[in-house]
Amino acid sequence: MLYSKKTKEEKLKSTYAIPILGSQASDEPIPQYTLNEAPLDPEIAYRLIKDDLIDEGNARQNLATFCQTYMEPEAVKIMAETLEKNAIDKSEYPQTADLENRCVNIIAELWNASEADDFIGTSTVGSSEACMLGGMALKFAWRNRAQEKGLKLHARKPNLVISSGFQVCWEKFCVYWDIEMRLVPLDENHMSLNLDTVLDYVDEYTIGVVAIMGITYTGKYDDVEGLDQLLEAYNQTHDLPVYIHVDAASGGMFAPFIEPDLKWDFRLKNVVSINTSGHKYGLVYPGVGWVVWKDKKYLPSELIFNVSYLGGSLPTMAINFSRSASQIIGQYYNFLRYGRIGYTCIHQKTRDVAVFIGAEIEKTELFEIYNDGNNIPIVCWKLKVDVNKQWSLYDLADRIRMNGWQVPAYPLPANLSQVIIQRVVVRQDLTMQMAIQFIKDFKQAIKELDSAHILIHGKATENQGASGFTH
Repeated sequence: MLYSKKTKEEKLKSTYAIPILGSQASDEPIPQYTLNEAPLDPEIAYRLIKDDLIDEGNARQNLATFCQTYMEPEAVKIMAETLEKNAIDKSEYPQTADLENRCVNIIAELWNASEADDFIGTSTVGSSEACMLGGMALKFAWRNRAQEKGLKLHARKPNLVISSGFQVCWEKFCVYWDIEMRLVPLDENHMSLNLDTVLDYVDEYTIGVVAIMGITYTGKYDDVEGLDQLLEAYNQTHDLPVYIHVDAASGGMFAPFIEPDLKWDFRLKNVVSINTSGHKYGLVYPGVGWVVWKDKKYLPSELIFNVSYLGGSLPTMAINFSRSASQIIGQYYNFLRYGRIGYTCIHQKTRDVAVFIGAEIEKTELFEIYNDGNNIPIVCWKLKVDVNKQWSLYDLADRIRMNGWQVPAYPLPANLSQVIIQRVVVRQDLTMQMAIQFIKDFKQAIKELDSAHILIHGKATENQGASGFTH
């Protein structure tokens, strides 16, 4: 048989037929901070990147994050098929815009907006953007009221009142928009917003009070109904009313299904806006959030922009502009797929797993449980003061990670920063069988630490900072 000399192009093509691990590209380090000169076969590029991510662990074992780590294949399919749709371009994708509007209506109904309410809302890039929008509406609405009453706007900086268990997006909001952040401290007797002292932080320059439905550190709910009663009495005797924005990033898509009689939403007179994360207990992959105002009158018109874009006039209130509509469509898929019964069933099973984990950890008699999973499915605990252990929760977090579990240890916020806790966030993809395996690994980690000769952290007497994620 005769063979001819191959051209350079023919040689390049022949390398595509070589199995990935036998290819020339797999035998060289991939470029990290510079652009490679020549293109790669798509399958090889895929494999090299996948291998580059191999040591990040299994996302389903990440018990640090609230963000969803599982969606059904059909949901993933419809999201993948709609990645190219620009959510902002409502004139070009009117049906996608209608799906977003359907989601807003469904969420407003979940939050008990009445038929008399002329509610308005939008999707966002996660609940952080939703918090920014809710905060801006509070500021602009306060400013408009203050001007009408003749208050000197620049005599003092406007302030926002929130518990010290806030999520960092609120600190960002106050820095970005020049707001004084007034923190109501948590303490051992008040692990959520302290209603005994909250009004001490409120004055005529207060743009609003933020109540948290699911504090990031512990998962506890603020008493929104009690806060509403306090502010109702306050507003009766003051010229400038103070309203509530509820940061329901975690609880907003959980409480309506598991505790439908709990009053924290638009049933309360002074709750004017609520945000949530669709990518938490809305069961969508990151990142989609939602914000809804009870009535258009609580969203100042100057925050709504009409933009001429691609042949249409678009009303928009988002900080972000172009982004994929796939997460919005994923949210609507979940609403359509699960319905009220489906969401209730999923969340109840998730809570059952959390309660099981909390009960098993309590049985060790080593830990004081701060949250046992009975509200949102979070379990958090600290070492009992009287236990005689040479290891700390930081050591326990490290030891558990040897089996792949990410369970952060971290200090509580200011005023409680000497208290180190550990937290498990239970999501829909942590099955009871996985929870049983986690508890087995958890108890084995304790046994190994008890007999360890060398400890990385040792008995914690100081705040060593967070271990793992705190979101």
